[in-house]
Parts: sequence; structure tokens; C-alpha cells
Amino acid sequence: MRDVPQEWRTTASETPFTGNKTSVRTDRVVMPDGSVVSRDYQVHPGSVAVLAVDERDRVLVVNQYRHPVRHKLWEIPAGLLDVPGENPLRAAQRELYEEAHVKAEDWRVLTDVYTSPGGCDEALRIFLARGLSEAEGERFAVAEEEADMEVTRVPLAELVRGVLAGDLHNNCLAIGVLALTAARAAGPEGLRALRPAQAPWPARPFEA
Repeated sequence: MRDVPQEWRTTASETPFTGNKTSVRTDRVVMPDGSVVSRDYQVHPGSVAVLAVDERDRVLVVNQYRHPVRHKLWEIPAGLLDVPGENPLRAAQRELYEEAHVKAEDWRVLTDVYTSPGGCDEALRIFLARGLSEAEGERFAVAEEEADMEVTRVPLAELVRGVLAGDLHNNCLAIGVLALTAARAAGPEGLRALRPAQAPWPARPFEA
């Protein structure tokens, strides 16, 4: 079973709003019965997230205020692809450095998802990072919401319990910890089956 690319005919398209990083698009799409309907959705550059796990099986998490939902959420390091075609591994390494001043020796693709395909074209790649250590050089200068961000490490099993209990809501964190748990449940072969860090990503093509 796999998802299959497909594009229904669009008769018109406009962009009624353009923001700093994303925009809103309205397409007129032809349905299978021949009718034409409007579909509004957010146009997104794509993003990456990092499930960074240390030698004590703790996950590096950050606590950040998210204004649209009026919550401070526990999350894993994540960020946007800054430019079209940006290498997602390098973007993930940048986010891990900027948000936690940490580097990792071993990187794998954990999973690829569309975060909200009914209303946004955002594609998200979540990496598994292991072999953690302190990054060299000065810490990245944070601002805005990140100036109030807390960084800590939490046992993976505790995060799984929090997701299933409805206490943790960030999609990157939830998908990441549950995907890793599922991979481990398959035994050593489960982790070995994870794709290499530079695996192709059709949703956001890039050059290695």
C-alpha cells in the first residue's frame, strides 16, 4: 500500500494572501462529476524536525509558546526549509544546532508526512538523530518566541505515555516518538530498515 501522486485539473488559481513565509491559495478544481469547486489552502515551503535521542534513551525536547493555539508546547527541534530545494538533512542539522546547540553523528529518516493535507501543502520530514554531543562554537542568538524557550531531555517512554494520555500535542513530537517506538518493536531489523539521511523526498526534491 502506498500513496500515489495525482493532480486534478485546475481551471483557475489566485493568491489572496502572501505572508512572510507562507501564503494562501484558492484553486478552482474540477471534480470527478464535472463540477468545479473552490479549494483554499496554505502554501508552505516544507519543514524538518529532529528526534534526537541520547545514550540514556532520552529525547531532546524544547518548550515553546505557539500563539495560534495559545499554548506552550513540548516539541522536538524543527524548522522551515529556508529556500526551495534546500537539503533537508542540512536544515535539520541547523535546527538542532540553533535550538539546542547539539550535533549528532548518526542520522536516519524516521518518517515523511503531510501535516494537514486537507488545508495545507506542508511536507514534513522527521529525522532520527543519535550520537549526540555539544556543538562547537558560540550558541545561536535566539529572539522572539525562542528567547523564552526551555531545552531539556525526557525519557522516550515518558513522552509516549504523554502522547497517549493527551498531554502532549505537537505533531512532530507525537509522530516522531510513536514512529521510533514502532520501529523498535520490529526488533533490530526495524531500525536497520530506516532510510538513509539523504533518501529522496519527492514532496520536496533536493540535491544531496
